[in-house]
Amino acid sequence: MRYIDLFIDRITMYRLLLYYLLLLTGSAILFSALGWLSYNPYSILFTASYLVLSCFVINYLFAKAFNAPTNRESSVLTGLILSLIITPASSFKEVAFFTIAAGLAVSSKYILAIRNKHIFNPAAVAVVLTALGSQEGASWWVGSTALAPLVIIGGLLMTRKIRRFGMVITFIVTAVLSTTLLVWISGRDAGMALQNTLLHSSLFFLAFVMLTEPWTSPTTNSKRIVYAIVVGILFTPAFHIGNTYSTPELALIIGNIFAFVVTPMVKTRLHLKSRHKFGKHTEDVELVPERPFTYKPGQYVELTLPHPSADSRGLRRYLTIASSPTEDTVRFGIRYHDPSSTFKQYLRTADDDLFISAGQLGGDFTLPKDKKLKLAFIAGGIGITPFRSMVKYLSDTNDNRSVKLLYGERIPNDIAYTETFEEARRKVRVDTTYVINEITSLSSPHIKPGHINTEMVKTLIPDYLERIFYVSGPQPMVLDIKENLRDLGVPSSHIKVDHFFGYA
Repeated sequence: MRYIDLFIDRITMYRLLLYYLLLLTGSAILFSALGWLSYNPYSILFTASYLVLSCFVINYLFAKAFNAPTNRESSVLTGLILSLIITPASSFKEVAFFTIAAGLAVSSKYILAIRNKHIFNPAAVAVVLTALGSQEGASWWVGSTALAPLVIIGGLLMTRKIRRFGMVITFIVTAVLSTTLLVWISGRDAGMALQNTLLHSSLFFLAFVMLTEPWTSPTTNSKRIVYAIVVGILFTPAFHIGNTYSTPELALIIGNIFAFVVTPMVKTRLHLKSRHKFGKHTEDVELVPERPFTYKPGQYVELTLPHPSADSRGLRRYLTIASSPTEDTVRFGIRYHDPSSTFKQYLRTADDDLFISAGQLGGDFTLPKDKKLKLAFIAGGIGITPFRSMVKYLSDTNDNRSVKLLYGERIPNDIAYTETFEEARRKVRVDTTYVINEITSLSSPHIKPGHINTEMVKTLIPDYLERIFYVSGPQPMVLDIKENLRDLGVPSSHIKVDHFFGYA
């Protein structure tokens, strides 16, 4: 799994989803040519191409009309998803229907929104609305037996990328149990219903691709579980109210309503105020929001940075907020690699006219409500950003809970935010130790040479069994620290790790 994580963490979530959908589409064309699917391969190719092009053009027009950043990836993904759940064209007469479906999907992002916050999964709401009007809806043909292995394998990689196994498993188990139970109660063959659900339905594609769509699903674990249960119960075709029977897409948009109510969404632009460099490769980017927004220390936000000639990693990133809610500006700690993505290249060189659009806000990597709990923070490299947010908040609010912070860097010049941590050392009970890999002399009693490992944790945090550990940094480092803490006897329930959708 370590090698898989290293591979998928180099790709943004949206780009990984794009590759996944292209693989399914290409495989479907091949399987149809081999006779494994009962569709014309040219029909699949035409349908996918037309829907992608339609979504792209319509999205461009809406973006111009609403003066919003154009996100090419989003429209391409929507078109591909529609092409996998709507039956491929059998004649050119269906072009009108495809155009309507694409128009409804894209327009829902702009029109079916409150304060610019998305409510519904675009593809799902499109096929629900077309079913109400033209009586043509989704066939979910992607849920065929031939494509099932690819849907599941690719879906597992996607779920691993975004760390949503709890939500996905909850949905699948709930959907299977509710379907089997309702069929059994009605006196029909429960075994056959189970087989159809697992091998010939929308179950896995819905779970891996549409249920987990970030804009329309909750951003905290507890709410995701409730969301998955709601959609899972409504998923079964046997569920109905009067003469209205549920469909997978209807179940999803009802779940989207729940997610909309419980999920915060930021819709504002951030303008560059200042930059502050730490060493050669790290800088703090300070921005001013057009409209203030509320967040918890340690949370992340999705950022969209329109820029020319975007590379395969796209226009969007999930970045942890380094500032505290007590501050008027918003900060992000950025580490640049060589070569950097075009996103980071543009961010690094942009002038004062730079603006970034903020979107979804979330994350469970936040301070516990119980102030009596003793905490231990372990950061590696740019993983210090959530702890800067937390420590600044503790300092500004005079929160005197006990905190030990171990901050690992390669060389002293790479250390970031020392002013914040030293201020907290003076004002509240935050004890920071800087662990430096490459050092020849010690300029402070708070600097230790070496790497953060089991022995260092035992030495610097002797009461480690009494503390809740928060770990943030590059994925290999996080995995190593988790293993070290477990070797020391720290329960898994006392270890929280920071994870968002990739460091690329």
